[in-house]
Amino acid sequence: MRASACGLVSLAGVQLLVETARVSGLDTALTLALSPWRARSATDDPGTVLAHLAMGLAAGGDCPADVAALRAQPGLLGPVASDPTVSRLVHTLAGDPAALGAIRGARAAAHARLVDLSCPDGEGSEVVVDVDATLITAHSDKQGAAPTYKRGFGFHPLLAYLDHGPGGTGMPLAGMLRPGNANAGVAADHVQMLDLLLAQLTEAEQQRLVIRTDTAACTHAFLTALHERGIGYSVGFYARDNVAAAIAALPAHAWAPAIDAEDQPREGAWVAELTRLLDLSGWPPGLRVIARKERPHPGAQLRLTDPDGHRITCFATDHPGRDLPTLELRHRRRARVEDRIREAKDTGLHNLPYRDLAANQIWVEIVLLAHTLLAATQHLALTGEHKVAEPKKLRLHLLAVAARLVTTGRRRILDLDRAWPWTPDILTALRRLQTIPPPT
Repeated sequence: MRASACGLVSLAGVQLLVETARVSGLDTALTLALSPWRARSATDDPGTVLAHLAMGLAAGGDCPADVAALRAQPGLLGPVASDPTVSRLVHTLAGDPAALGAIRGARAAAHARLVDLSCPDGEGSEVVVDVDATLITAHSDKQGAAPTYKRGFGFHPLLAYLDHGPGGTGMPLAGMLRPGNANAGVAADHVQMLDLLLAQLTEAEQQRLVIRTDTAACTHAFLTALHERGIGYSVGFYARDNVAAAIAALPAHAWAPAIDAEDQPREGAWVAELTRLLDLSGWPPGLRVIARKERPHPGAQLRLTDPDGHRITCFATDHPGRDLPTLELRHRRRARVEDRIREAKDTGLHNLPYRDLAANQIWVEIVLLAHTLLAATQHLALTGEHKVAEPKKLRLHLLAVAARLVTTGRRRILDLDRAWPWTPDILTALRRLQTIPPPT
């Protein structure tokens, strides 16, 4: 065994992320947005530093120091900022509230470019955005960390993602860091998240927007805000005693079989509308309540309000459609956001590396940048299993490929390992990205 090879690079698949940043305009958008925070004598561009941090997370890192894996290979990305430079930049950005908006603005510009590449006429089906909260454990005393409702200690952020079903991208839209003891049902937080995610969407997308959340967001104030802005919704609705009484009053013929993802009847599950049986005078006009009852799976715990041994769940929507099984299936697909949040935690979100709350909010934005690069690469360039794969598989199959840097005729060529099983997929994706011109 020896260590004498030269001209080699690991993580050569990161070139996919570089090309995605180029065609989406994310690289230039970050450079332009963060130019006010570049010192005159600075060697490193702040936008490039954040792009490198995001690529490091996308490639498997989980803290700022992990960008060293890219710094060790200057032939791949060029010069990468040192750890002290990264730390100074993050704290500089954290010290100026305008910097957070600048980073978000760069992501919004890249998102608009991706929409233009996917749907240049601005038309399409409804745009579903899932908003959900999650818990992040803090293993040391950090600003804003607090006890959580699960008896842990840390943070309770809100996250918003585009749905990643058929035609969707699963793109991250917004993240808001909150203390661990933040109440899940604070309407002001959900309204703030609404403002943040709206700023990421194009005008055409906003006109077709549907917000999908769990029961935590089922508050009069939040649903009123959605109604006043003309935004559709599908929100979990608490099955309290009045709901149990309404269900008891329903005739048997009011229940229709629920459907599964293949639009086939789902055994042991039914849906019915409760709107006319409930007093909804305090809720926005047009709100409907739809219930779903099902036979509980083994180990499921029933509530006192669950009648006849069936588990009851409800949701509220303003959709006027009469196809209740389809509306219920649309709401049930909200669970897909949990996949996105798990992926975000696997892309640096599980570890908030700084003590200051503002610096950790910048870190959340860097995580969203990393997740954006991965989702955009899948959307623009990948097919088959890799188009729907989670980050772990993308790293193992595509990003981890080794290569040799060959310089010839004043050109530098990345010569991928031809024995790697997924090299053809990487080359196809790179060629597809290279045919897309950068934004003008």
